[in-house]
Parts: sequence; C-alpha cells; structure tokens
Amino acid sequence: MEETISARREGITGNTLKIIAMGTMFIDHIGVVFIENGILKHQAMDQTNLWMIMDLILRTIGRISFPIFCFLLVEGFLHTRDVKRYGARLFLFALISEIPFDLAMFGEWFHPEYQNVFFTLSLGLWVLSAYRNAYGDPLKQSFAIVAGCGASVFLKCDYNIIGIVMILMFYIFRENKKMQSLFVGAIAIFESLTCFGAAVLALFPIRMYNGKRGDKSLKYFFYAFYPAHLILFYLLYQLFGK
Repeated sequence: MEETISARREGITGNTLKIIAMGTMFIDHIGVVFIENGILKHQAMDQTNLWMIMDLILRTIGRISFPIFCFLLVEGFLHTRDVKRYGARLFLFALISEIPFDLAMFGEWFHPEYQNVFFTLSLGLWVLSAYRNAYGDPLKQSFAIVAGCGASVFLKCDYNIIGIVMILMFYIFRENKKMQSLFVGAIAIFESLTCFGAAVLALFPIRMYNGKRGDKSLKYFFYAFYPAHLILFYLLYQLFGK
C-alpha cells in the first residue's frame, strides 16, 4: 500500500499531461497542415509514398492527445469550484480558436463543416454537468447524453459522438480505473483504427497522473497554445508551403 501511494506521488502532474497532449497534438497538426494539405497536394503521385508514410507516423503520434484532453477535462470538472465559469472559458477559447483552426486546416476564414476541439470539450462539459445534476434520474441522464451526442453531430464538432462518449467514460468510471481503462481503451482504439489504435497509448501517461495540478500560472498558456500554434502553422504554410 505504501509503495502504491509513493508511486502515485512520484507520478506526473496535470501540467505534464497537458504538455504531452499539446506536444502530440502539435506533431499531429504538422502532418495535417504541411503534409496532407501541402506536400501531398503538390507532389506527383510517384513521389508521395515517403511523405504518406511520414504523415502516417505524425498522425499516429497525434492520436495520443485527445484522450488526455478528455481526461483532463473530467479532472477539471471534478475539482472546479465554478462549472459555469469553466464552461465559459472553454467556449470563449472555442470561439477564439475557430478562425485559426479554419485557416490552418482548411485554408478558409470560415469553414462551417468542421468545428475545433474546444467546441467538443465545451459540449462534453455541459453533458457532464447535466448528467451529474440528474443523478438518480436515469431518464434525464440518458436525455443529456443523447442531446450532447446529437449536438456534437449537428455542430460537426471534432471527434463528435466518440469525443462525448469518451469524456463520459472517464467520468462514469472515475472510481474504477480498470473499467475506465477498458471502456476508454476500446473507444480510443476504435477512434484511431487508421493509425493502428494508437490513441490507447494515452492511457499510459494518464495512469501515471499523481492527482496534482502543477503550476497554476501556466493555465492560460495552455489555453492560448491551441489558437497560437494554429496561426503559426497557417503563416508558415503561406510563407513556405505553397
């Protein structure tokens, strides 16, 4: 027992998890912006094989990021003193990030066919709140899940239903890590089948989490990183990618 507690204390903080998630997301977006949207569109067919392999490697690494973001969202939900304020902050950065996301991913100022991941996380937080508030009423809880999944499809959010369900599994099985790993792992593998099920690897750093948040002063850096790196990628592509 003492060894287990000691190992947990020596694990990684929430900030370290965020760095892992951001790093793998950064790598993933290199593949999307510079290889899929750039090189592969301009290379002759007989010259694309190496770049396709490189893209697959980058995208496979990138699959690790989303389950970590889902886990951290649930941790934030469980420990925040003000869910509404937390949700407002997520939604604000969803709006801030949408133009950078559309520019980097689609080369357009406004691309209504696909919304950035902050919208998915905002919607997931709403589902968690509604689900918890309806405790003891399975009908209302089911309605919250169906409404959240439906909204994710209607709004065309990144990861849509899979994202909402993964967030829920992290929350519902928060006290049972084995069941959480089983259900989240299955969803992660399914979501990333084209990348060898690599999203399941996110469970390794997640299981090393020691329950500590880390330096609070970095909170807004983590939020700002998402739109900032997308703008950077867009500008670099405009300068060197064409």
